[in-house]
Amino acid sequence: MTHRSSHDVHETTTPPGLSPRTKIVWSALVGAMTVVTGLLFILGGRDAGPLTGRTVTALASVNPASGIERVFETRVPIEPGRWHAIVIHDTGQPSGSPASIDAAHREMGLMGLGYHFVIGNGVQMGDGEIHAGFRWIDQMPGAHVAGPTGARWNQDSIGIALVGNGDRRPFTPTQINRLVDLVVALARRLDIPADHIYLHSDIAAVSSPGRYFPASVLDQVVDLLNR
Repeated sequence: MTHRSSHDVHETTTPPGLSPRTKIVWSALVGAMTVVTGLLFILGGRDAGPLTGRTVTALASVNPASGIERVFETRVPIEPGRWHAIVIHDTGQPSGSPASIDAAHREMGLMGLGYHFVIGNGVQMGDGEIHAGFRWIDQMPGAHVAGPTGARWNQDSIGIALVGNGDRRPFTPTQINRLVDLVVALARRLDIPADHIYLHSDIAAVSSPGRYFPASVLDQVVDLLNR
């Protein structure tokens, strides 16, 4: 097999039979396209590329149209009795993706994305898209509950965050519907009682998930679990 050098490849990018001036223009165009393609590749890799040994691209995403049962397809088997509670948060930002939240949490000194699940609002993530983070798919403790008792809660509670700032504007209806779907599925499968489903503000001195979070959500969850 004959190996071609990069110089050989570059030579073949200019079509034969062109005038010297046309060859110069063609070469410049190819060079510009190469630079643009390289930049797009770099930028794309920076957004979804590896952050540590556990990468954003390796995390599981669940499309709103997919069955909620896919969240139980974890890399590490779920042990019976492993999880005792569910805590609902907002991210505090109007937009966000698993990659951007992961980066923000690393800047805070955490080992990557602190939530087990993130539910998108249509900006940077699909509206109602459920993202299962590495802490869930590898069955690891979360890093989502604040305050002096946070370490205890993080060991055995599942953190679910809605993208958005619940003190500034409501969440989307699709987000809320998907949140209910997810909480009910987790509670049923993992035998988490309804009175062990909390808002972050219930257990820590924070406002999350905010004053616009619908008070009826937990009532709806309880109703579904009792059916």
